[in-house]
Amino acid sequence: MGGGGVVGVGVDVVGVERFTAVLDRGGAALRARLFDPDEADLPARSLAARFAAKEALAKALGAPPGMRWRDARVHRGEHGAPWVEMRGTVAERAAALGVGAVHVSLSHDAGIATAFVVAERVLGAPPRLPTTPDVLPPQPAPPRPGPTHPGPTHPDPTHPS
Repeated sequence: MGGGGVVGVGVDVVGVERFTAVLDRGGAALRARLFDPDEADLPARSLAARFAAKEALAKALGAPPGMRWRDARVHRGEHGAPWVEMRGTVAERAAALGVGAVHVSLSHDAGIATAFVVAERVLGAPPRLPTTPDVLPPQPAPPRPGPTHPGPTHPDPTHPS
């Protein structure tokens, strides 16, 4: 494998109210198309942030046609930091690009959910990808010593991170 570095960067912004209206119109069928069953029952602001993360990930991977929304699942790590599980079409694209790590940041405020994703090729290490492209094992964020700011750490399970 070649050197490390950034493979791609993606950002997406979603209006929570507008996204909620779209989900309401689309019903269970739309939720099932966009979200894993474990994600589908989360509050609207969390779903908006997760959808923004999936969009940002698609952009970081070059937004090729044929990627399925449910092939990327956003999890909360032990300390609340989000991480992305890639499967199927998303894992295949990541493997094709030599992606070894994906970093994601989520936020929502004033009715807007934002996601920022960096897809990285890890220097000196093979990509953390399975030998078969259908499932990418979980890649939790490394533990942090504590809050990175003096504000709340959002222990609320409805928070999107």
